[in-house]
Amino acid sequence: MRRALMTVLGFSLIAVGTPADQVVLKNGDRLSGKIVAGDGKTLLLKSDFAGDVTIRWDAITQIESSGNINITLRDGTRLSGKITTEDGKFVVAGAPAARTPAIAAKEAIIAVRNDAEQHSFDVRTERMAHPRFNYFWSGTLDTGLALTRGNSETANFTLAARAVRETPRDKLTVYGDYIFADNSSVPPTVTTANALDAGLRGDLNIRPRVFVFALTDFQTNQLQHLDLRSVFGGGFGYHLVKTASTTFDIFAGITYDRDSFGAYNVANPAPPPVLLLIPSSVQNSAEVVVGEEYDTKLSSRTSVTERFSFYPNLSHTGDYRFQLDSTISTEMKKWLSWQATLSDRYISYPPVGLKANDLLLSTGLRVIWGKGKQ
Repeated sequence: MRRALMTVLGFSLIAVGTPADQVVLKNGDRLSGKIVAGDGKTLLLKSDFAGDVTIRWDAITQIESSGNINITLRDGTRLSGKITTEDGKFVVAGAPAARTPAIAAKEAIIAVRNDAEQHSFDVRTERMAHPRFNYFWSGTLDTGLALTRGNSETANFTLAARAVRETPRDKLTVYGDYIFADNSSVPPTVTTANALDAGLRGDLNIRPRVFVFALTDFQTNQLQHLDLRSVFGGGFGYHLVKTASTTFDIFAGITYDRDSFGAYNVANPAPPPVLLLIPSSVQNSAEVVVGEEYDTKLSSRTSVTERFSFYPNLSHTGDYRFQLDSTISTEMKKWLSWQATLSDRYISYPPVGLKANDLLLSTGLRVIWGKGKQ
């Protein structure tokens, strides 16, 4: 009995000796704990016994803080000090540049933070206002592999990498995609796919929804005898949708395209000779580019990205090409996802004897790195 009384007394002394913030609700309930942060809609209170408690801001009638609290008003004013409540308004004792406590109306408050949260917020704000080049990078690395052995001897490998640096003002994207496949069932080994696509794009917001962009893109495709396609261009875009979970952009501009095709042989439909030599060629073109880009979260674990670009040819009227890339990924861990990708590359002017369309469907693991814009 004596031990039980001493235990109760000990907990009582701890409770009395540990200062706590007090939050009183409209229904008369009083909650004790540590105020963490609020955004003018909810307030987060960390309680020793109930854990994290989220309280609706409009349900609060009083706040009594045991320590320093930082609040931000709609006009940008920041106050810091111990908070009490008087006549439905919050009184901040020790507010900067005020000999007497400052008074703030509840509806004028847009942010509430303890010192630790305020420090973290200030650090993030400073990083956003003056970002270094190594800030805000994030990206993905996608891999896919298929092998067969026995009656067939084939290998198929895909690799895609993407790095993005995004700030409130601009966005830089670096990307690359590679596919290789061969068939060695009957010697000699035959390459059935060998293509590389890499590029760089920069976006700059000139208004909240309007941006300008510049791009450069490089492509090779062994089976299409494309030694190198070099594309340089730029234009304007518009954010039709821009929320935390979904973005949908449209864009248009002008590009310069240089296509270099190597020489190759094709079967002669009326031999002799058995083979006809198709000489190498170079085509320089001015193009229009119009397209859209879509990125959304279907759920907390699954997201979809899609981009379509259409290039009507201005130098060779009637020619055109387009590119489509679409990926769905499902998160298994914070750094690992399973992805499926569909890519399509089409040109209306393929070399003699070759097809106009190259379609790729691949699936495999995605490694996620970086934190990006916070």
